[in-house]
Amino acid sequence: VQLQASGGGLVQAGGSLRLSCAVSGRTFSHHVMGWFRQAPGKEREFVAAIRWSDANTYYGDSVEARFTISRDNAKNTVFLQMNSLKSEDTAAYYCAAGPFSGYRGRYHYTRTPGYDSWGQGTLVTVSS
Repeated sequence: VQLQASGGGLVQAGGSLRLSCAVSGRTFSHHVMGWFRQAPGKEREFVAAIRWSDANTYYGDSVEARFTISRDNAKNTVFLQMNSLKSEDTAAYYCAAGPFSGYRGRYHYTRTPGYDSWGQGTLVTVSS
């Protein structure tokens, strides 16, 4: 499966951005899509995840109520709507696909071992 992330850019604090992740290849083989981010000098951090089948969503504590993940099954695309952006949201954002391994819970979907395909990052810079 191939993942193509887009939509990053420079935005002022308080503004909004919408990231997209186009999925191609063996799309039927994957069960969950996630967004992670990594700021310079920091570890990769979970942002949000969504299951293809039932649209169950999961969010990182730092983005809850500000970010929304959604998917368009017909277009094999996952979106991340980011509102009320803060300077601490500045990072490279990566989309990832995870294989089906049963209907798991938050612990599984919010960690990188739950994903086996990664796209290139798209940079989000929030100026204060």
